[in-house]
Amino acid sequence: MSRSELAWFKSSYSGTQGDSCVEVAVTEEAVHVRDSKDKTRPHFAVTPDGWVRFVRFAAGG
Repeated sequence: MSRSELAWFKSSYSGTQGDSCVEVAVTEEAVHVRDSKDKTRPHFAVTPDGWVRFVRFAAGG
């Protein structure tokens, strides 16, 4: 799937400034992550299970 076909979104916790955020796009195969400040740079992808583990870690659990 190309970058332009992905449905990117930012967290509602990002606030109104929106200048220091990451964006994610979720597919069945992966969670894609990119820098919202420079959308021309390559994004990376992790498995859905990997994303869940990361979010749990980041949340302190």
